[in-house]
Amino acid sequence: MKTLAELAALRDKARNQVAMREGKAKTKIVVGMGTQGIDAGARDVLLAFAKELDKDNLFETAVVTQNAALAIDGKLPVVEVYEDGKKTATYVNMTADKAVKVVNDHIKGGKVVADYTL
Repeated sequence: MKTLAELAALRDKARNQVAMREGKAKTKIVVGMGTQGIDAGARDVLLAFAKELDKDNLFETAVVTQNAALAIDGKLPVVEVYEDGKKTATYVNMTADKAVKVVNDHIKGGKVVADYTL
């Protein structure tokens, strides 16, 4: 049996996860999750973004979502970062480790990680 405090913590965590996917944040991270993207490791990339955003409580700053149509042959997994008033950054050949760096340098630091872009 869960205590009220444990249930409240679960509720808050679930709210944060929903906010990360559907919130009205100024930054939107889209991971290409088509069949080929998933085969190339996109699921791990998506989970890494979600984990980093959750760890740093950035769910009000950035949302992470998926799009099956986002793919570039030979460059999978692909991630696009949309920011209000800025040019879209397209990251290619992404990994979970690269996702962590993108969160730290781009999402938190405001600097596109040029080594990972087209």
